[in-house]
Amino acid sequence: MKKILVTGGTTFVSRYVAEYYVQKEYEVFVLNRNHKPQSEGVTLIEADRQNLGETLKNYHFDAVLDITAYAEHDINALLDAISSFENYIFISSSAVYPEYGKQPFTEEMQVGENKFWGKYGIDKQAAEAALRKRVPDAYILRPPYLYGPMNNVYREAFVFDCAMQKRKFYLPGDGGMRLQFFHVKDMCRFIDIILEKKPNQHIFNVGNKEAISVKDWVALCYQVVGEEAGFVNVYQEMEQRNYFCFYDYEYYLDVSKQCELMPETESLVTGLQEAFMWYQANQDKVNKKDYFDFIDNNLIIQN
Repeated sequence: MKKILVTGGTTFVSRYVAEYYVQKEYEVFVLNRNHKPQSEGVTLIEADRQNLGETLKNYHFDAVLDITAYAEHDINALLDAISSFENYIFISSSAVYPEYGKQPFTEEMQVGENKFWGKYGIDKQAAEAALRKRVPDAYILRPPYLYGPMNNVYREAFVFDCAMQKRKFYLPGDGGMRLQFFHVKDMCRFIDIILEKKPNQHIFNVGNKEAISVKDWVALCYQVVGEEAGFVNVYQEMEQRNYFCFYDYEYYLDVSKQCELMPETESLVTGLQEAFMWYQANQDKVNKKDYFDFIDNNLIIQN
């Protein structure tokens, strides 16, 4: 039985990854501070990542799946403490690419500060650099927007709420801005492929091959709820994030290297259906924002 260490294991991506490998009958260890309920079937290593001491010295892992490294010190703290592992896969972010770069972003593109992601992207760059220096054969995955069951970020869930309340959707501009998504299950499937094939490429953009306009994406979210989306186009100059769940920033990744190894990904319709089914039973697990208050108090429908 393969032994896998998942950093985190209690929220969205790390929780989904941990449960995915439990279902595959791996021996799954999760590293967290035990502040939230643990998934069934995992073995908890209770510790603060920044203060591991001798916690991991007697373990050997076939793979370390690092979901919760957000900065250089996170990488170094884990590598200083862990004694033995075969494979290391770090879930980084497409936020490492500067917004002014030529799109679609490729893995060979120079990373840099992105004004929309700020410190988050800069810290992810530093984490990648630290890992590559210390573990040259580690794998780094750079996803766009992740979605699916267990998503605690108020993105698709916000649109589901609009649909369930039969509200019109306040759409930035004409809704033509495109977004790129990646289902968390596809992330796990791609990790499987990396562990099996050990490709020579060590940095991968990951995501759906096609981007989608925000208007079409919202319409799909309404569709899986069983409603038809009605739109109010917002052309007023105001901060988009006050009433919409994405920055005013269109970008997409070149995922051709991923597609050579994994040609097919979950369709958005199927993925959103899975996300909605989970959300119906777990609304309390999503970190909701006050978009509705802003919309009701600041956006006036002009008939």
